Amino acid sequence: MARLEYTKNNKLSTKWLIGGVIGAILLIISSILLILYPFASTEKKAYFQGQHPILFKGMQQGNAHIEGNTLFVPLSFVKKNIDSTIHYDEKSKSVIITTTDKVIQMPTESLNFFVNQKPVKLQLSPILMKNGELYIALDPILSFYPVQYKTLPDSNALWIQQDGDQYENGRLTEKEINKEKLRLRTKPTWQSPYVAEMKAKEEIIIEGEKDEFYLVRNANGISGYIKKNYVSKMEHVKISIKHERKSFQLPKINGPIQLTWEAVYTKNPDIQKIPEMTGLNVISPTWFSLASNDGAVKNLASLDYSKWAQGKGYQVWGVFSNSFDPQLTHEAFKDFDTRAAIIRQLLHFSQMYQLQGMNFDIENVNPEDGPLVTQFMREAAPYLHEAGLVISMDITFSAGDNNNWSSFYERQKLAEIVDYLIVMAYDEHTNSSSGSGSVASFPWVEQNLERLLTEVPKEKLILGVPLYARLWKEQMNADGTVEITAKALAMDKVKAWLTEKGLQPKYDEKSGQNYAEFYAADEKATYKIWIEDEFSLNKRAKLAIKYELAGIGTWSRLFGDQTAWTALNLLADRSVTQK
Repeated sequence: MARLEYTKNNKLSTKWLIGGVIGAILLIISSILLILYPFASTEKKAYFQGQHPILFKGMQQGNAHIEGNTLFVPLSFVKKNIDSTIHYDEKSKSVIITTTDKVIQMPTESLNFFVNQKPVKLQLSPILMKNGELYIALDPILSFYPVQYKTLPDSNALWIQQDGDQYENGRLTEKEINKEKLRLRTKPTWQSPYVAEMKAKEEIIIEGEKDEFYLVRNANGISGYIKKNYVSKMEHVKISIKHERKSFQLPKINGPIQLTWEAVYTKNPDIQKIPEMTGLNVISPTWFSLASNDGAVKNLASLDYSKWAQGKGYQVWGVFSNSFDPQLTHEAFKDFDTRAAIIRQLLHFSQMYQLQGMNFDIENVNPEDGPLVTQFMREAAPYLHEAGLVISMDITFSAGDNNNWSSFYERQKLAEIVDYLIVMAYDEHTNSSSGSGSVASFPWVEQNLERLLTEVPKEKLILGVPLYARLWKEQMNADGTVEITAKALAMDKVKAWLTEKGLQPKYDEKSGQNYAEFYAADEKATYKIWIEDEFSLNKRAKLAIKYELAGIGTWSRLFGDQTAWTALNLLADRSVTQK
């Protein structure tokens, strides 16, 4: 029989069993805490990149350059953040700055810069090229902009401030607390990296807040997040920088502007034959035009005409055109020196012919050259205003992209530069491609006018009005096609044609004008005309009044008859009635 042996197991004590369970629980809890507890990050990141960082609007925006004792900033920074109109001229290698009363030219590699062509001496060139980028000296341009700057300690950051910038001063807590809690974090969490160590009682700038954190900036310009309960707010700060903007006293005009263009192609009209024009207060003769690539200006002006007009109580605004030549315009407007030559000639002519204003009729320009036109106007305005001249410019309604007659106009920018924009609210239908129709139907004018007023202030807008109509001829050809042609007729010529054909115009609801039609059997042709008469012109005047525009302008005096001036008199109290 086998022998069986038994071994006795000693039971674990209850005390050891309970201790093991507690230890396991503590181990689990500590593991969870290690995983989930938001311990503050000890990772430090650099806030600024490179030497002499530029601090602007709460962030680094490039780097400055120091040459000797002169501080330079990238031209690209100035253009993006301070002055979108600052311009670099390739031919003269100059930076061009314009203000309401100054044109500043800063050539590269020169110890001079020029304010309205007068030299200002410097110890160092105001423009430098470094690593393929243009830099501009900051101190010489401060007087042209409402900005100021300071260099911050330790970081050597350049803090640029603008008039109107706001922030709050603050101070960190006086309590001595863990240094990790006073570190500036890249994000509003303690787990994010930090960019700077702070101390109790240190002064800071409060720039924002998110959740339980403030976004603050220290004296060195370094910014980061810190818990709100460690920050005390102090005073509110608003940056105020005095910046003088010169205003000009322009020739006074009684009442709304009532202008007509005087079309001068070869010689001026006989002033003895010009009738009275009731209500008119401005006459604008087409005297000056661009003649060559070097900026030479053709001159057809007459001092006798100017004196006659002023004797009648009219201001004289001489017209300068680009000869409606896109290539000529590009060549003459692309360089600062050529633009300046044109401006000098116009100033000379304005004095010679005793003008009160200059009207710019720039048309048929390649769309990509629109900024050159704007720059030309920007550079002309300070000189013309200084000479006491009213500046007006003719524009069209917007007509889609890549249109030489419309797309190049930077209407909003131009409205900021000139005193008046005159919208040529006509030529809705011009040739066979547009088909026969009104020169300027009322729905077309009003719809486009409402759109334009979203870009141009009403007090700067003058409504251009046609004093002509187009007589359309739709003729059946032998092959069954219809040929469409048109010719422009002055108001008296329209009346003569209606009388000759024995026609009584009828009101056309679609165009809002009087309309006549005649069929010539011998020509197998239908003649159509949408008429500019006292009725339509009166309605156009009322349109200018309805939208509270600066006035009206008419193309052209020669096309109008005596009824035109009374119909367009904005000061007269008349009601519009249908004929």
